[in-house]
Amino acid sequence: MLATALGMLLLLSGAGTAWAQTTDDGVEGKTFVIGTDTTFAPFEFREGGELTGIDMDLIRAIAETEGFDVEIRSLGFNAALQALSSNQVDGVIAGMSITDERKQVYDFSDPYFESGIQMAVAATDNDIKGYEDLAGKTVVAKTGSEGETYAKSIADQYGFTVTSLDQSATMYESVKSGNAVAVFDDYPVLAYGIAQNNGLKTVTEKVPGGSYGFAVNKGQNTALLAAFNDGLAKLKADGSYDKILDKYLAAPAAAVPTGFGDLVVRSFPALMKGLANTMVVTGISFVVAMALGLIAGFMKISRNIVLRGIATTFVNIFRGTPILVWAFFFYFGLAQLIGQPVNIWVAGVLTLSLNGGAYIAEIVRGAIQTVDPGQLEASRSLGLGYGKSMQKVVVPQAFKIMTPSLINQLIIMLKDSSLLLAIGFAELLYQGQQIYAANFRVTETLFIVGAIYFVAIMALTKLANYADRKFNK
Repeated sequence: MLATALGMLLLLSGAGTAWAQTTDDGVEGKTFVIGTDTTFAPFEFREGGELTGIDMDLIRAIAETEGFDVEIRSLGFNAALQALSSNQVDGVIAGMSITDERKQVYDFSDPYFESGIQMAVAATDNDIKGYEDLAGKTVVAKTGSEGETYAKSIADQYGFTVTSLDQSATMYESVKSGNAVAVFDDYPVLAYGIAQNNGLKTVTEKVPGGSYGFAVNKGQNTALLAAFNDGLAKLKADGSYDKILDKYLAAPAAAVPTGFGDLVVRSFPALMKGLANTMVVTGISFVVAMALGLIAGFMKISRNIVLRGIATTFVNIFRGTPILVWAFFFYFGLAQLIGQPVNIWVAGVLTLSLNGGAYIAEIVRGAIQTVDPGQLEASRSLGLGYGKSMQKVVVPQAFKIMTPSLINQLIIMLKDSSLLLAIGFAELLYQGQQIYAANFRVTETLFIVGAIYFVAIMALTKLANYADRKFNK
């Protein structure tokens, strides 16, 4: 049953996902898939719905110079590295520091930016003026970043604790909310955020950091790496490189304060796109989950011990493991196992439908076993066979019993779809994340996202209840 579902869904992936290029016969005319972060302004962020920033301008300019095309996938830093390791992308450019540890796994380009670390605190904080004021307190830094490395290197000396988070915007919000007293981050990221009214101020001088580089898997895509280095050298020679940096770093444009209504208007198109993706992936997944759940539910009450064992194993596996584990497995792990790419929609549907199918199987089993056994015995005594008795007598009653639980499961699956943002699926919460990564208005943006979820879920619940009353009279 599981193998069949996997096979059918993989067939749907088609050509929607490009497989990593591993040949080295030149780059001209080819299209390369490039992974990047989602929230690392000014290196990568969304403005007006379009992905922009230093890294984006650089890779696009280099691609144009060297005669190849790029398809950018905004995944998040950790997810981008996993996508590279699983050959879902050809390379990663995401403000990634070149370290000896990473050199064991990836091949890096020539450095394209020299970083540096600063510490910032809330704009209203007049107590923290330097590292010596951090004793006994908690600071935040971005997972896998130079800021995290530096913060941890001095944590024991100054007696503070480091908490690592995945996004710059959430780090800043943590400081403003008082959950941490300071943030360690790359100086251009802090400078850009402060210009965008992120509510922080820097209190230390810049500490020299590492170098940023473009990365490919070790021993693969050497032609792409060489083209990046060649293109970078040309951009530096003709002054284009300096223009790109100056565009974002020389004098970051200060954000013009806007009201909540303006934020809603500006965010609405992107959030509606995310809502549409959320509803579609939930709808498809629920249909698949219903099919799997019905099959597994009937198998669980079968007289055949083998069928019961298969169904029980299926239910235990997917109910007993976190849904996020399966999202990463189906998008990153499965690609390595089968030797071909997995479309992100297929990974999302597999994740939600198999998890939902396990729960629906228990709903079906419980509903059928709730029906009075005497009903089955009575129909059998009237001459109906077991199959007909189940079809005509037991299942119709069981369906009425299970309908409220199925509606509840549909709502749960809709909310669980938000977890797919971890693999870069552009659902509603992912779109909200993209918005507050650029404007740093985290609380307001999340309030809007929450309101949209509430309205969507209430509308879906009323529709489902109407259908329940219509068909279960």
